[in-house]
Amino acid sequence: MAQEEIRLGGMALNNGVLVHGPNAWACAIRLPDGRLEVASDFKRYRSAGVTNPLLRGPARLAEALALLPQVRRRLPKAKLPFERPRVLTAMVAGAAVVQVARGSRKLGPAAQELISAIASLAPAAVALRSSDLAAYHGAEHITIGSYEHGEAREKEHERCGSHLVGPLLGTLAIGNALASRAPAQFRLAARGLASLGALAASTEIFSWMVRNPAHPVSKALARPGHEIQHRLATAEPTPEQLEVAGAALAACLELEHGHQN
Repeated sequence: MAQEEIRLGGMALNNGVLVHGPNAWACAIRLPDGRLEVASDFKRYRSAGVTNPLLRGPARLAEALALLPQVRRRLPKAKLPFERPRVLTAMVAGAAVVQVARGSRKLGPAAQELISAIASLAPAAVALRSSDLAAYHGAEHITIGSYEHGEAREKEHERCGSHLVGPLLGTLAIGNALASRAPAQFRLAARGLASLGALAASTEIFSWMVRNPAHPVSKALARPGHEIQHRLATAEPTPEQLEVAGAALAACLELEHGHQN
């Protein structure tokens, strides 16, 4: 009997690919000597049981982040995207821009929050400028997309997190503009709640976009993410990088199919 298709997600590393399904994950990396190293395990935390619309988005993000310590323990030589010094520098610079924008008297509240939201995404943009990371990102998309569609696919994927950029920028700007009107003593807490609400709203919007890809609004919201993938976040992978992504996919599916049985 044919195995049921499994909904997969993934993450590109500087030297490999992480693939995860509803119950399991697998990561494959290319060592400096050319050898392939693979590790896989079942997830310790799963967000599938979270149905509250306000909590689904943060719970999915927490599920993805919870995998990283597991990957680090099983594959100490895995190079995570945000470990490079220039990414940390970009995070500090982005935080400084946020403070300057929010303290400016020349900018209106909406402009302040839009600039702050863009600056907050700077570390991700810097991380994606690595050629190896972009190529492994492309390998991740090609491998998972080809599995899901049953045919060879391109390096852009319709469920890539880059499609969250459009909705997230808008919801962050609106949420933080509203939070800036809170009394000074509650403003920090209000901005925290605004960020949580923006993530929740963006995730729900993204889910709607995936279900309605032909809708004009969906296409408009997906356009920034598609351009980021096409021009910045992905590159054409080498056969060796595709082999790494394929090894991660195979190891993840092996655990998922075993869980189903």
